[in-house]
Amino acid sequence: MSHPLVSVIIPNYNHARFLRQRIESVLQQDFGDYELILLDDASTDESREVLEVYARHPRVSHVEYNTVNSGSPFAQWQKGIALARGKYVWIAESDDYAAKDFLSATVALMESHPDASFCFAGCVRVDAEGRSLRSDYDRWGRKQLRRKDGFGVFDGREYIVRNLYWRSYVYNASGVLFRADLARQVDMTPCLSMRCSGDWLFWTEMAMRGQVIELYRKLNRSRAHFMSTSMQARKAGRSIAEDMEVVAHIEGLLPHIGPYKRSVRRGAFYKKIVRLKADASTKSALCGKLSSLLGGSRTDYYLERVSKCLGFVFPFLPSERGDRL
Repeated sequence: MSHPLVSVIIPNYNHARFLRQRIESVLQQDFGDYELILLDDASTDESREVLEVYARHPRVSHVEYNTVNSGSPFAQWQKGIALARGKYVWIAESDDYAAKDFLSATVALMESHPDASFCFAGCVRVDAEGRSLRSDYDRWGRKQLRRKDGFGVFDGREYIVRNLYWRSYVYNASGVLFRADLARQVDMTPCLSMRCSGDWLFWTEMAMRGQVIELYRKLNRSRAHFMSTSMQARKAGRSIAEDMEVVAHIEGLLPHIGPYKRSVRRGAFYKKIVRLKADASTKSALCGKLSSLLGGSRTDYYLERVSKCLGFVFPFLPSERGDRL
């Protein structure tokens, strides 16, 4: 397979418990034109033993073991993208798994929309045992589900302004098929220092380079880890600090975002800080970052609260729910 259409990258760190299910869900896809790249980031569990079982599988083109942990999942993303020979890349995270038609559905959409940078399918959140959870990160409403073809195609920059400016709607890499050539144009250095929001920054940069496709089918199964390092970082407020950096980056990329919308967005940050279960010093530091990085203040918080109330009467006012494509 010197020229596969898709390169599937499985970056693993200490997910031996889920790794076999992950790999099998790739090998059982009803789409066959792909290579499989297996990466391990110096795991200390039995991951290597699992990977060695598949090392000589005809679909597997690379098995790479780090001797020292890289400290960032994006270092593994970079490594995998550099090895990839496919036109498209699927980063199939090692603790997730997928429906058998994930690739056939997303590849078909990408092939029929050559200006698209990535296609994002919905997912079902599951626990460690694979049981479905009630949490729904897709939050599709009538606007999304009434599309007769079951998907939407959006201008990338408009998608950033209307969707990604408010939150990371592309919340799980395992649900995304993306263009390899465009990914290689993205400077991933800023992502390497982030623990919570690096993927948000990456998908923003990808959206700057082409159209975005949303596929309204739940073809991915995303594992929820309630004691993960990213979860702990969120509780400590690190995710809010990193989210501010992403929003500042977006405003630098797209300076035409209006002052009212910017103020409401800052108010949303202030609201998160107020509601964060953290000590006073952590909240004070986050407020200081909001002020220095984005110029946000308590006044923006009041505007966001008033704007949300008025949104029921004046739906044209900018808000996360109203803006979403």
